[in-house]
Amino acid sequence: MGEASARVKSIFIYPIKSCRGISVSQAPISSTGFRWDRQWLIVNSNGRMYTQRVAPKLALVEVELPHEAFSEGWEPSRTSYLVIRAPGMKVLKVPLKGRGEKVDGVSVWNWSGSALDEGAEAAQWFSNYIGKPSRMVRFDADSVTRSTDTDYARGYITMFSDGFPFLLASQGSLDALNKLLKEPIPINRFRPNILVDGCEPFSEDLWKEININKFTFYGVKLCARCKIPSISQETGIAAIEPTQALQILRSDKVLQPNKKPQGQVYFGQNMVCKNSMDGGRGKVICVGDPIYVIKRLSSAAEAAT
Repeated sequence: MGEASARVKSIFIYPIKSCRGISVSQAPISSTGFRWDRQWLIVNSNGRMYTQRVAPKLALVEVELPHEAFSEGWEPSRTSYLVIRAPGMKVLKVPLKGRGEKVDGVSVWNWSGSALDEGAEAAQWFSNYIGKPSRMVRFDADSVTRSTDTDYARGYITMFSDGFPFLLASQGSLDALNKLLKEPIPINRFRPNILVDGCEPFSEDLWKEININKFTFYGVKLCARCKIPSISQETGIAAIEPTQALQILRSDKVLQPNKKPQGQVYFGQNMVCKNSMDGGRGKVICVGDPIYVIKRLSSAAEAAT
């Protein structure tokens, strides 16, 4: 297979969509992405998702899972909790075991379906914190599926991610962007699942097929960025950067000059895992795993957006 093109530097799981992530040394691969990733969602009174786009205070919500939750095959007990903290709030503990009441009309972008309500205490906690009526729901994987966009990845599913099971970015890309900024920003602005190191800046744009450990990942679509990268994950306050720098370095006009510009900027590669739908054990990605590029595009102009 030759020499590795990069290595996994960090792995991040985001149990609650748009809240803080958890850095882990390893993560089991499930049919919907890394286990526990975007399994919970905060919604408004109409069932529509809250994200940092409209509720930037979510950036300050810390989540914690039992350490053993990231071991393959672990199952929660009656004393296993998702622990949630935020400034000025009491600690909220949400049981991992058990099923809440089924609620309909939960929506993420163009998808709508049912989910499991996590109860009155969680609803009141988030309503008080955000300052608007809110409920916390959990993806009901036993009875609901959410397919990825079939224009880019047919036959794959996800939970409450924006669209795809995995997001990969490189340290080299972040370093190149930071050279344009007066104040460098950390990778948490871009909320990847997999951060890699050892490759050239933005080389992940070209990765059509890679192997991590023994698993095959396909790069399916460059990640168009919204305003969230401009929100400090330490304060919840938005600024003009890195949006302006991304316009210079990573706009569709720059990357794909032969296409009509849509005003988008890109950072990171959305991915699916070929092995995610297989049964069996042993599907774990670890920090330090080598990455081998099997197929690559010749330029970012060929990349799907």
